[in-house]
Amino acid sequence: MLRKIRIILATICFVLVNVLFLGAGWAGTQYIAWVAKIQFLPALMALNFGVLAALVVLTLLFGRLYCSIICPLGVMQDIFGWFGRKTKKNRYSYSPQKKWLRYSVLAVFILCLIIGFAPVTTLLAPYSAYGRIVNSLFRPLYDLLNNGLMAIESNFDSYLFSEAEIWMRSVSTFVVALLTLGIIGVLAWRNGRTYCNTVCPVGTILSFFARFSLFRIQINEDKCRKCSLCAKNCKAAAIDFKNGTVDLTRCIACGDCIGHCHEEAIRFKPVTRKPQAKGADKPVDTSKRAFLTGAVLAAGTAAMAQAKIKVDGGLAEIEDKVAPHRQTPVTPPGSASARNMQRHCTACQLCVSACPNNVLRPSSDPLRFMQPEMGFERGYCRPECTRCSEVCPTGAIQTIRLEDKPFIHIGHAVWIEQNCIPVTNGDHCGACAKHCPEDAIQMVEHTTAEGNHVLVPAIDKERCIGCGKCENLCPARPFSAIYVEGNSTHRVG
Repeated sequence: MLRKIRIILATICFVLVNVLFLGAGWAGTQYIAWVAKIQFLPALMALNFGVLAALVVLTLLFGRLYCSIICPLGVMQDIFGWFGRKTKKNRYSYSPQKKWLRYSVLAVFILCLIIGFAPVTTLLAPYSAYGRIVNSLFRPLYDLLNNGLMAIESNFDSYLFSEAEIWMRSVSTFVVALLTLGIIGVLAWRNGRTYCNTVCPVGTILSFFARFSLFRIQINEDKCRKCSLCAKNCKAAAIDFKNGTVDLTRCIACGDCIGHCHEEAIRFKPVTRKPQAKGADKPVDTSKRAFLTGAVLAAGTAAMAQAKIKVDGGLAEIEDKVAPHRQTPVTPPGSASARNMQRHCTACQLCVSACPNNVLRPSSDPLRFMQPEMGFERGYCRPECTRCSEVCPTGAIQTIRLEDKPFIHIGHAVWIEQNCIPVTNGDHCGACAKHCPEDAIQMVEHTTAEGNHVLVPAIDKERCIGCGKCENLCPARPFSAIYVEGNSTHRVG
């Protein structure tokens, strides 16, 4: 029964996470954004102490159920492990935990979290790793299926599906996601939860609390016949059947061992302690020490963590735009600044997936690796959209109201004379001024080097909010004649 309940709950959480990523642009998906906000690391980065307390209490009661039910990367490992067991039954075995590796990775993770070195924390964060896999690898397949269904239904005058643009948002992020999937997939297929119990920092933090959980897997030595079936089916390699012990720091309470025990010698029940003989030396109780260590780690970390071809009329191919080099990256409204984004974002890619305007994409900057930044080659930040702020689980992008968005200045437009069509061709343009929603651009007379008098844009930086509409709609190719430079700190007003 424990195993069935665990599978049902894990399936629900796993499906909701995937719906959130793949269908992030759908209406109503903001109501399931909670499934991202109950993930351990996003809750830690957002200083959501209510969620953190709930997860700690859950672990104190039932062990590491978080890892087997809530964490999508953990569930994905179980899926790979299930396929592995299909090829060879009873494939696992007990092995002592590698403390030196677990605690070294955790120490590096916490240090990078404190100093704000995002590349390491984003690579190790389990929820974020899964988010990158979905957004970089599964999302294009999903969009391809969507476009195929749209093509089919259009033959029947039905228009339930809308065409999705399939494009490579970041080559580096794609490569990282592919390597992550390959490495974790192979480890899970061969050895079950190896990644969870040797590398994952969240699993290591929860292990400090899990070792003295109230309900736990227990072996009745009077019934046990040392057949080793429990150990051979333990994907966490946590059961030492010879000594009749279970390593609670690695056990994820999945219930697989219970289902494979023919003698009913294994139960998931409240802890029971054998009476101690008089005169016997009292063993040292390390559970309190472990609890305090785990609590200090969690609390300390929380406190410190603050190609689709476009054609014109089917005749002339239009050259794709090339992103300009920005001195300061443009970050979404609600992120406050690039520095705030760097310190709080775990690069889970949920905001990138949710952006309906193809504006957000992962950064390739080493200090902000895979964190979202804005580019306006395929769209601009529309005033009626606040999707990224609605789904961000870490607080890197704070929720904003629609009525407040037009007053948030995330950047300012910059004019590049040598790219401007009136200067290069002598033709009248004015597209940027015509489409500016804030009337921050006016066309003024300008004398070119050849002595020609043309109208070019003049930008009022006080009015410009950095939405990128001018850059997106500028007809100059491949580089726009006007682009948005980010504000280091967003200005409201």
